[in-house]
Amino acid sequence: MDEPDAAGQENEGRQRRELTARLAVPEMDCPSCAQKVDKGLQRIDGLVDATLQATTGTAIITYDPDRASEADLVNAIEAAGYEVVGGSDSESEGDELNGGVDIAPPSEVWTSLRAKKTWLGAAFVILGLVLEFLLTAQNVAVASVLEYSLQVADVLFLGAVAASGIPVVRSGYYSAKNRSLDIDLLMGTAIIAATAIGYFVEAATLAVLFSIAEMLEDYAMDRARDSLRELMELSPDEATVRRDGEEVTVPTDDVVVGETVVVRPGEKIPLDGTVIEGESAIDQSPITGESVPVDKAAGDEVYAGAINEEGYLEVEVTSTAGDSTLSRIIEMVQGAQAKQTETEQFVDRFSGYYTPVVVVLAILTAVIPPLAIADPLSVEVAGYGFTFVDDWQTWFIRGLTLLVIACPCAFVISTPVSVVSGITSAAKNGVLIKGGNHLEAMGEVDVIALDKTGTLTKGELVVTDVIPLCDDEATLLRHVAGLERRSEHPIARAILARAQEAGVSDLPDPTGFESLTGKGIRGEIDGETYYAGKPALFEELGFDFSRTHHETDGGVPAAGAVEANTGTFAAGALATLEQEGKTVILVGTESELLGAIAIADEVRPASKRAVARLHELGVERVVMLTGDNEGTARAIAEQVGVDEYRAELLPDEKVTAIEELQTECGVVAMVGDGINDAPALATAEVGVAMGAAGTDTALETADIALMGDDVGKLPYLYDLSHTANGVIRQNIWVSLSVKLLLAIGVPLGLVSVALAVVVGDMGMSLGVTGNAMRLSRLKPDRIS
Repeated sequence: MDEPDAAGQENEGRQRRELTARLAVPEMDCPSCAQKVDKGLQRIDGLVDATLQATTGTAIITYDPDRASEADLVNAIEAAGYEVVGGSDSESEGDELNGGVDIAPPSEVWTSLRAKKTWLGAAFVILGLVLEFLLTAQNVAVASVLEYSLQVADVLFLGAVAASGIPVVRSGYYSAKNRSLDIDLLMGTAIIAATAIGYFVEAATLAVLFSIAEMLEDYAMDRARDSLRELMELSPDEATVRRDGEEVTVPTDDVVVGETVVVRPGEKIPLDGTVIEGESAIDQSPITGESVPVDKAAGDEVYAGAINEEGYLEVEVTSTAGDSTLSRIIEMVQGAQAKQTETEQFVDRFSGYYTPVVVVLAILTAVIPPLAIADPLSVEVAGYGFTFVDDWQTWFIRGLTLLVIACPCAFVISTPVSVVSGITSAAKNGVLIKGGNHLEAMGEVDVIALDKTGTLTKGELVVTDVIPLCDDEATLLRHVAGLERRSEHPIARAILARAQEAGVSDLPDPTGFESLTGKGIRGEIDGETYYAGKPALFEELGFDFSRTHHETDGGVPAAGAVEANTGTFAAGALATLEQEGKTVILVGTESELLGAIAIADEVRPASKRAVARLHELGVERVVMLTGDNEGTARAIAEQVGVDEYRAELLPDEKVTAIEELQTECGVVAMVGDGINDAPALATAEVGVAMGAAGTDTALETADIALMGDDVGKLPYLYDLSHTANGVIRQNIWVSLSVKLLLAIGVPLGLVSVALAVVVGDMGMSLGVTGNAMRLSRLKPDRIS
């Protein structure tokens, strides 16, 4: 009987459902907030997993619906002191999440109930200060509590504490309930303590200033979230679909693969697809970062979120809304923000020690000096005199001031806000960074290794030179294109494209076509056998190219490519073409040459400037790795200006080359196509894939993806990453230094509660957020 029971339990386990709720928690805007929410959620029976993202203000929670409900989750979050906005249950399969919210909605920071209470409290403080220090005659006693006389100013200050301080104290209560030693608990304690000993001015000032600081921080975080909201708003919510001969507007989620959507001028393309009718210029900058619209016609791919500039298009849908390139970009950006960098992990560990230590120092500051100092003690430090008194109230206030300084908020948020700003800015410029750790690593690279084909070059063969020995260029192109029309080789496509560009039509249809493996092709045209292939093929037919392969001084032909009145090539002509990295195709019969066609994979116009810019930005070495022959590799390397090249490499040999560069130089980034270069991309500290917008493999395997085929984005990526590392270091060390200086000044009586709030808490939090937002202003150079 045991075995059937066990089998039944196993089957029941398999059938158990799990739901995922995506909830918006706008006020959860720092790591300590997230920790408090997490502690509340962990008490729920049935919780499976919880991912809390303070940078987006969202909670993604997976739970067992048989033991918990979404209402339980909401109650737990609100019990931690945070309001939940929106929510949606959905069945979860693997990592796929459906429904709910992806980012907290914009906050009405300045018109919220909290803001109104803060402004009321500020008005009470201002009136109280006026009565306390200016209109002293009107500051009369109005009541007495426990033999303590309350004046009008005191009542106003208590009113400010009630209006602005009660929300702080309430948050502090939730923190204590969840055993979280955070800023709310520290500030709430300080407000209560100051009020209890009759320091109404300090209590009211602390309550109002901290409330203002919280609102400013909420506003700054909301601005940081705007960059992701802008990215998410790129994808249209509706699509015009042709169904049963009529055009209907439906939500993009309801469109299935294979349906036809209609896109008019000025509209966004709603889903990824292939153009089946119409022509237009498409602004793909939201996806690829390309600054110039791209012409699209029937057969071309288009991406959701791109803008149709001028023409009418009909597009056959190739992926659903959730699987579009833009959706994957947004999902990966959100996932990247959830991954902690090494710096973030260090900061979290440090803050775990920092806050308790400073709290203990605050307690000691409030207690020890009054006990240890019998009489006022005068001390001179750096020429300045300081008097340490034995007054309990003075040291108590200084202890409260240290409590304010104990909050590590600015220090803790210094890294995540920088990572969010950098990653979202990069995404809007066509660069997908799949984690803050990759952002940091890219800024530390010493060597950038570049694949040649498809990275430095276009990856498309084109005819670069047409050298006729016959009547004219058209005759040469007519015969060679006629032969190549039967071939499937990439060289054939390049020749046919050149013939079409030159307006050569009425191509002959060869008979007896034959492919000569490794040499070329042959076929009969007008009853005569023609050949097209390598010079070696024609040497077998009896032609002598010893002079044309012999280099003249400097490898440049003495005259033109064709020697006058000889019907042959000039000295060194073929050698020069080969030295330039070109493939030479000769065309002719067994007795006569019609001419030569030079074919090459053209270097991208931006490659040379991109390499030069990388050097300017401080990259020590730029190395080209390629499987091409030595001559082509040398020619391309000289043309683009790399420091070193390695040719004729197989995929495993590229891995060895990366390992050697790591040993010789340090941190290496590898840039390739994301498929053929996958082993090398995985070996390098940072793998960067080119042209990933249309390549699922590149999006999944690379650490960083350049969505467009633009190597000019590489300097921008390095500059952004390098600058982000600098911003993170600035934020950490400046916030720590300011906290240290304030902490030193407290026992000396140089730092008031107000100064600690304005500079140490509000000022530094705004400072690190503003500094991080600088990254959003970095833009790619226009390299052409």
